[in-house]
Amino acid sequence: MYETPFHTDDISGSTFLITGGAGFVGSNIVAYLMKYGAGKVCVLDNLCEGKIQNIEPFLNEPNFEFINGDISNAETCKQACAGVDYISHQAALGSVPRSLETPLLTNEANVTGFLNMLTAAKDAKVKRFVYASSSSVYGDSLKLPKVEEHIGDPLSPYAASKFVNEVYAGVYALNYGIEVVGLRYFNIFGPNQKPDGPYAAVIPLFMDALLKGKSPFINGDGEQSRDFTFVENAVQANIRAMFSQVPGAAGKVYNIAFGERTTINQLYFTLKEIVGSNIDPTYREARKGDVRDSLADISKARAYLGYDPKVSIRDGLDITIKWFAEHYGNQVTQ
Repeated sequence: MYETPFHTDDISGSTFLITGGAGFVGSNIVAYLMKYGAGKVCVLDNLCEGKIQNIEPFLNEPNFEFINGDISNAETCKQACAGVDYISHQAALGSVPRSLETPLLTNEANVTGFLNMLTAAKDAKVKRFVYASSSSVYGDSLKLPKVEEHIGDPLSPYAASKFVNEVYAGVYALNYGIEVVGLRYFNIFGPNQKPDGPYAAVIPLFMDALLKGKSPFINGDGEQSRDFTFVENAVQANIRAMFSQVPGAAGKVYNIAFGERTTINQLYFTLKEIVGSNIDPTYREARKGDVRDSLADISKARAYLGYDPKVSIRDGLDITIKWFAEHYGNQVTQ
């Protein structure tokens, strides 16, 4: 992965802070920055969702620092931001179902934690603050493709928390002049995404089941659609968002996706074909709070960030299934 760089700036003298850097997307951003010789890479993570194994290759590197801390602690955020040039804020409690079960925890991490980091970044005078938003902010809007300026009402506490992030980011940019860029992720998948736990995402769940010879669950009829996006594309978006000098690039929110619509049924049968399995899925009741269909218009990110997603869904699935097979080590049972 990351065979060609997504930046042209010299990053050897810059310090980067990745919150949630031991998590799925965060650890992939860390790997990119370490590969291309960032001056210093700091990770702030409480290891609630992240895994130390994801950043283990870098722990003894002289330009790497790991801070075991929580963004809900304002003082921790302040200390982590000292001397930092660029922030990629990935730390959050994900999952729509979890947010429905524990809305206060979701708010503490995703709203209070976000505001702590934004304030610390402002006070530390960082050059740019890039943060992860979510396609869930489109809520009950049925319009396709999704365009940044037209959103609906949130359908879950998680969606509400990400919408509030965007509001706060806009307010801080307006009043304090901090450069912020929001990235609305559309169903990111790839290496370092964990299949375990009650809130695992659909692709790692499917892969885990197929590699173990089990029938995975599909919620509803499986005809709901998503714009699945390989993690390398999300990393590209973060790096380009940090450095874009296009006038007006900062202060906006962008769709980050591949720009293709895939149903859950199509996804499963593609994976089934890649693995060479003959196992059919098990259908069950639709999940509360889920958006029915999702497809992104990515023209704004192309124009302002130079975002150009290179890895297709099929190629991304090929890469990811090999990674899962290597790390979870189960042979397919036909």
